[in-house]
Amino acid sequence: MLRRVLTSSRFFTLIAVAGTFIGSSALIVYEAIVIGASVGGAWRAADFSAKAAKLFAVGLIEAVDVFLIAIALYIISLGLYALFVDDKLPLPKWLRIENLDDLKGHLVSVVIAVLAVLFLREAVAWDGSSDLLSFGAALALMIVALTFYLGRLGTHGQEPSEDA
Repeated sequence: MLRRVLTSSRFFTLIAVAGTFIGSSALIVYEAIVIGASVGGAWRAADFSAKAAKLFAVGLIEAVDVFLIAIALYIISLGLYALFVDDKLPLPKWLRIENLDDLKGHLVSVVIAVLAVLFLREAVAWDGSSDLLSFGAALALMIVALTFYLGRLGTHGQEPSEDA
């Protein structure tokens, strides 16, 4: 009896799967609408100055940031579904998730991309008043640490060997 209850309880993760999938979809649709409104606003304003182009570029870079967060939610949704409900999902090889370390690896990769986009947004919007070098150095250290962590995850979630 307890075994059946515990085995069936894995389907509770469907709540998290549905929540992250709905959140991901909502973010993608929302940001697509924001981009459409931004393009329409730029076209209606007919301001083709360098300053307007810079503001438009910053808006698009921020949209990429939101899309990357939506992708992270989507990967979480797929990963939880594959780990707890059905491991036979027809996914591309690069997106297959066989254990929690695979899921963490995919998420860390997206976080690295988000950090890079964050720096790009700040660099494009930079007006000379903030310390961009310190901000970039801090992000670079975080990216190096996350890359090191990815390397330590090992292949297919196995611990790296002692001689590595």
